[in-house]
Amino acid sequence: MVRGIALILLTLGMPSLSAAETMSFGDSIGLLAKSCGAEIVANCRGVNPDSTRLKECLSRNRDVLSPQCASDYLGAFDAIQKRVAARVTVANACQREIVKVCGGSTKETSKSIPCLVSTPKGISNNCLKAVDDAGYR
Repeated sequence: MVRGIALILLTLGMPSLSAAETMSFGDSIGLLAKSCGAEIVANCRGVNPDSTRLKECLSRNRDVLSPQCASDYLGAFDAIQKRVAARVTVANACQREIVKVCGGSTKETSKSIPCLVSTPKGISNNCLKAVDDAGYR
């Protein structure tokens, strides 16, 4: 299990090439792995490595966290939640563009992302900002 957590942290820790206002998933996990890797291995063995359970485990073990981990882990999890929220916003901000410009369905927003990224003509600024914040461009 320890190797599984380490592998997930390393895999997700690869830097993202996207430049968005929110921190990428990869950058967030990279920060978490760098700051809290030892604490995760020592104190969160057997914990399902999704962000909610991992955050709960680190919160329960605050008294044994290194100062660096204690100062970084909440920010990393906050950045993950902001990126998730930004991706949800794309569906709302780009409804018209998904249907009219990309010929897609708002029920399957992810299928229209390549169109939204590659077709700047006819895409509103609000939609482009949502796409950027979500890390798609």
